Amino acid sequence: MVDTDRITGAARELGGKVQSAVGDLAGSDRDSIEGRLHEARGAAENLYGQTKDAVRHAADAVSQQAEEVYDHGREYAWEGHQKSVEWPHASLVVAGLVGLGLGLLISKL
Repeated sequence: MVDTDRITGAARELGGKVQSAVGDLAGSDRDSIEGRLHEARGAAENLYGQTKDAVRHAADAVSQQAEEVYDHGREYAWEGHQKSVEWPHASLVVAGLVGLGLGLLISKL
C-alpha cells in the first residue's frame, strides 16, 4: 500500500513544476519562485512517504521473521516434550545425574 504522503507529494511537486513553468513563461518572478517552493515541498513530502513505506516494509519483514522463529521454537519444544514422554527413563537418568552433580558440589563445601 502506497503512503498518502507519496501521492500528495507527487501531486504538489507536479503542480509546482507547472506553476514554475507558467511563471517563467509569463515573466512572473513571484509565480516562478512560488512554483519552485511548491515543487521542493512536494519532493520532500514524497520522500517522507517513501521513507514511511520503507520502514513499514522492514517492520513487516521483521514481524514475519519473528513469527517464523516463534513457530520453530514451539515445534522444537513439542518435539522435546514428545521425546521425554517416549523415553521417561532417559529423563530420570538426566535428572539423577544433575542431582548427583549438585550433591557432590554441596558436599565439597
